Amino acid sequence: MADPSSYRPKPGQIPDSPGVYRFRDEHRRVIYVGKAKSLRQRLANYFQDLAGLHPRTRTMVTTAASVEWTVVATEVEALQLEYSWIKEYDPRFNVKYRDDKSYPYLAVTMNEEFPRVQVMRGHKKKTVRYFGPYAHAWAIRDTVDLLLRVFPVRTCSAGVFKNAARTGRPCLLGYIDKCSAPCVGRVSAEEHRELADEFCDFMAGRTGTYLRRLEKQMMAAAEEMEYERAARLRDDIEALKKAMEKNAVVLADATDADLIAVAEDELEAAVQIFHVRGGRVRGQRGWVTDKVEEITTGALVEHALQQLYGEEKGDAVPKEVLVPALPDPVEPVQEWLTERRGSNVSLRIPQRGDKKALMETVQRNAQQALVLHKTKRASDLTTRSRALEEIAEALDLDSAPLRIECYDISHLQGDDVVASMVVFEDGLQRKGEYRRFEIKGRVGDTQLWHGEGQDDVRSMHEVITRRFRRYLAEKEKTGEWVDDDLKDDEGRPKKFAYPPQLVVVDGGRPQVAAAKKALDELGIDDIAVCGLAKRLEEVWLPDEDDPVVLPRTSEGLYLLQRVRDEAHRFAITYQRTKRAKRFRSSPLDDVPGLGDTRKQALLKHFGSLKKLRSATIDQICEVPGIGRKTAETIAVALAQAAPATPAVNTATGEIMEEEPGTMGSSGEPVTMGAPDERRGQET
Repeated sequence: MADPSSYRPKPGQIPDSPGVYRFRDEHRRVIYVGKAKSLRQRLANYFQDLAGLHPRTRTMVTTAASVEWTVVATEVEALQLEYSWIKEYDPRFNVKYRDDKSYPYLAVTMNEEFPRVQVMRGHKKKTVRYFGPYAHAWAIRDTVDLLLRVFPVRTCSAGVFKNAARTGRPCLLGYIDKCSAPCVGRVSAEEHRELADEFCDFMAGRTGTYLRRLEKQMMAAAEEMEYERAARLRDDIEALKKAMEKNAVVLADATDADLIAVAEDELEAAVQIFHVRGGRVRGQRGWVTDKVEEITTGALVEHALQQLYGEEKGDAVPKEVLVPALPDPVEPVQEWLTERRGSNVSLRIPQRGDKKALMETVQRNAQQALVLHKTKRASDLTTRSRALEEIAEALDLDSAPLRIECYDISHLQGDDVVASMVVFEDGLQRKGEYRRFEIKGRVGDTQLWHGEGQDDVRSMHEVITRRFRRYLAEKEKTGEWVDDDLKDDEGRPKKFAYPPQLVVVDGGRPQVAAAKKALDELGIDDIAVCGLAKRLEEVWLPDEDDPVVLPRTSEGLYLLQRVRDEAHRFAITYQRTKRAKRFRSSPLDDVPGLGDTRKQALLKHFGSLKKLRSATIDQICEVPGIGRKTAETIAVALAQAAPATPAVNTATGEIMEEEPGTMGSSGEPVTMGAPDERRGQET
């Protein structure tokens, strides 16, 4: 725990101008980012008597080991820089709006030759039109199902589209007139794009004009006694009206606005957002955050605006944003929103009328969200703290291990040996900091371990050595840390520069000994090590003859199990991916009617694809389940296959690469930072 006075800037050193400041811990990791109209006045608030600080602010300043700042010209620049740094560094003590789900959007891929309507989540693409977000994916599908009657836009995947184009037969939607079937040429690319444009216009709120046009067409068809066409247009109008009824009119003046409400207590805050387009609620979303320091409602609103519009531009930022409290000062935020939209944005508190009534509804939703969150999460916050404390007590650590790294080894009968590293901070997953390793062989003297499981032990020694050798290399690159030393070639923070307080290995005493030996060889003595054995869920410590046995009801044991299981999942996923890369499709896959069972029987009978190719038709017929006609088809397929035929794994019946070391085989070493050792992705 650091004393803030040890890194407090000298009097007169801090400028009295707008800027952004960063607090860093002893490892130079950014733990808090803030902005200020006056850096001197704002930073002075942190270096007062600790007893007068908010408890979480006190924790932050005692965790920090240094503070630095960057001067900017205006408060708008400070706002933009603060947002950029929060996104880049993900500081532990900053306000983070947690969302328990990824909200789905209705997306139209206008960047494709034949635009597609689909449900999308995650990051937005510039060339795709988005509508929403919606609370549930089924709400999007219901809306699309109604609109496809009038706007029969393509909804199929690229694979289905190509297959239909190849066979000349459309999918079911094409037969029931819910798709214009551009795959088989029923409409041209230009006609299909016009349909997609009309679909987007309707979803954007321009409904009245289109409905009136359909009604005129219906009346004209009736006058010309084209009753079937008139009846279809009538049904189309009813479908559109039904789709519109799903979003009730809340603002009679067809306003485009976002309404943001905040419900809070001393520790947490819940934010609810209603997206109103054309006077109708088109989407709703909500976030929850821990209040890391003493913060006003206006500041919470400012952070919500940054989160909501930080990566949005143009029409995605509405003309009007209604909030419960204005940021202080409000002018830079309003100017920033105007820049994002490209035209004026009104940021204000509704005072009367329909907008005030709707804001009250949003506020009630925020209050309910906070109550529900506390019901679900209050125990989780307490449980995580208790789990970390139990681990610290059981392992005799000086403090709770806020950062835990867990390692696991995975292989298939000694082949494709890989390792995983997963990271938990404050008891929660940090998937962006996961790493995976391809084991390449010896690292140092690993002849200490013999007998069963020695390969796992050597692999564990190697991966721990590689991970922490990289940590030491980054730490000792220069005499003192600077920003460039903490970033990789792509400008991202180097996560190997941050050491854990606890290393957990999947295994028992041998694996723990290997990990401890690797750290000792590197001269690292301030990181605790333990192992969790699967069979009895025992916790093993280095140089201990007996394991630590935590009660089955222990929250600490439950957290260690979660960490271990996540490392195992991540390792085996990578191992399966590597293994799959070594296999190619077999010529037998092209034989019609030949399923997996008979393919396995053929390979088991002959031992390899090479022997099967040289067999006669009579010999192939000897395999149970293979008739003469099938045998002739197999012989023709093998004869037409490429001459360079791969070998077959007789144990599994799968086709293998003949050249060792291709596709990242276990014989090909991958060093730290190579492409196969990339950032963790959820699978």
